[in-house]
Amino acid sequence: MLVARIGLVMSFDRLAPHYTWMEKVLAGSRLQRSRVAWLDALAGRENILIVGVGHGHFLRSCAKRFPSASITSVDASAGMLRHAEARSRRSGASMERLTFVHASVPEWRPPRGAFDAIVTNFFLDCFTPDELRAVIGVLAAGAKPGACWLLCDFAVPLHGIARQRAKIIHALMYVFFRRVTRITARCVTAPDSLLAAAGFTLEGRRTAEWGLLRSDLWLREIAPRHITAWIRSV
Repeated sequence: MLVARIGLVMSFDRLAPHYTWMEKVLAGSRLQRSRVAWLDALAGRENILIVGVGHGHFLRSCAKRFPSASITSVDASAGMLRHAEARSRRSGASMERLTFVHASVPEWRPPRGAFDAIVTNFFLDCFTPDELRAVIGVLAAGAKPGACWLLCDFAVPLHGIARQRAKIIHALMYVFFRRVTRITARCVTAPDSLLAAAGFTLEGRRTAEWGLLRSDLWLREIAPRHITAWIRSV
């Protein structure tokens, strides 16, 4: 196990001892179903990067489904990483193929072009628009041509009662997480245009809970010069 420490601001350490039971009480299995909605798209991927691994619910499923894959898990919370590692051990995962990194993004930068899959579950919605641009730029630099990007986040539907319901839920969530974890975002910023600018194309989207939960599959086929220049400018 490799653990690297880099200057941290946002941290879920205070939630780490309670995160799993809170999720079960508040959401049951809904969040995990959204996390693994595109899990099968990782078939054949050899080097997978999970950023914001949390308690490791997705990591456990991923390591079990693809035992030969090398998986790097990054989180700004040491407490979350400990839970993720412990959950992986209990599940019987091949620990020599798992790497755990204690670091914050975008301060931490993945090796350029090292990963053929990136996973961000309930992570990108923690950032302001400017922060999100930097985060996606840094992570995209670590993706190979042909890499896939799986993401799962909260979202706000465009119309109707579902939109009003989501806005209320989002407002409550952001008040809570800003106070407890020191995230800077006040609302969710859609990452679509930034992912497209980094050379990824949306291949599939699944929604749940009246559009409150969104699971995406993005693919990068090539990395033209203008995309490479955009990544280097971040």
